[in-house]
Amino acid sequence: MKHIILTTAALALSAGMALADGHAKTIRMGTEGAYPPYNFINDAGEVDGFERELGDELCARAELTCEWVTNEWDSIIPNLVSGNYDTIIAGMSITDERDEVIDFTQNYTQPDPSAYLAASADVDLEGGVIAAQTNTIQASHIAASGATLVEFATPEETVAAVKNGEADAVLADKAFLEPIAEAEADLSLVGEDVLLGGGIGIGVRESDGELKEKFDAAIQSMKDDGSLNALIEKHLPGSATF
Repeated sequence: MKHIILTTAALALSAGMALADGHAKTIRMGTEGAYPPYNFINDAGEVDGFERELGDELCARAELTCEWVTNEWDSIIPNLVSGNYDTIIAGMSITDERDEVIDFTQNYTQPDPSAYLAASADVDLEGGVIAAQTNTIQASHIAASGATLVEFATPEETVAAVKNGEADAVLADKAFLEPIAEAEADLSLVGEDVLLGGGIGIGVRESDGELKEKFDAAIQSMKDDGSLNALIEKHLPGSATF
């Protein structure tokens, strides 16, 4: 559940979904493809993970034809606004800053904790050097604290910074860091969890109200029949359900 912080407001371009004209249109689902277990590229070169399975089911329930598009995290909102794809489904938490530029569906996860990963249990989380992915709410949280923030373009680089000594710890989504802590003998989760954001939703252009309504209804139907909780338990074990 990564969280982007916008430093400038982008103007929403009129990209028009044309869903009401009676003609079928392929909905392009934009994701990062680099943040397991939410989204990643599998060995076959295809988008995979929690959001791939969720997005395919939502498209089926909304009777939409969808295809998947990947985009780097730092430009994912501007490229939605400019029409390069029609949704963002990329572990993006709903925040007031983003909501000034794009719209969101209702959340499809509960707020999920962020955690610190470090090579030492006695690391100074309050005054040390802490890594985070650039343009995330974790980065904003660190910048507002007494710690020194170092930002990196990808989540993998934040972990590498801890391993090579550039940073004392990294702050990121616990669901992303927990498997790394289990796999890396020299790294472990430290300190207290930090609860940030308001849950993850699908981002759409402000002009695409009809598309938002379709996905809202599909998400609600998955909440109502328990299938959304089943996907959360499958891909995000330990995360809060609805």
